[in-house]
Amino acid sequence: MESATEFAGMFAAHAVWCVSDGETLIPLLAYDTGDGKPEMIRLVADHIEQGVAQGKEMLTKNTKKAKYAVLVFDGFITLKTGKIDALIVTIRDYSGGEAQITMAVPYRPAKDPKGFAVFRPKFLEFKGSEPDWKKVGSALWTGIDKHEKGAEVWNKHLDQTQ
Repeated sequence: MESATEFAGMFAAHAVWCVSDGETLIPLLAYDTGDGKPEMIRLVADHIEQGVAQGKEMLTKNTKKAKYAVLVFDGFITLKTGKIDALIVTIRDYSGGEAQITMAVPYRPAKDPKGFAVFRPKFLEFKGSEPDWKKVGSALWTGIDKHEKGAEVWNKHLDQTQ
């Protein structure tokens, strides 16, 4: 699951970079078939929910015969402080019995008077064998650092209060 989470970190960082200027993220699906050429698809639809549904279906069916894949979309989660914008990241590792982790990257939108901020990722659920969370967390940050522009934005706007 660590390789899949590292892969997901790159695309989570890409998504942070995209929303940092106020853009609503078009859902994206990225996958790696093991050929050394990861692919990313923007799931453009009339409504974001349609793109998300399409991405979830693609994750379930694994039509690309990927080793692992990640779906990232704009949504909300509820924290102790209330409802907040978040990038929802679903990570699938097909090599390990189709293990899955869902996490959220809460953020404060750029249009907020306090300006853009990104908060600590939150692991929401997993399916399959429970991963080594320390290794998964480390892999996530390794992946984030691999996306130069996304990592720069993430680090510049990181707010550890949430």
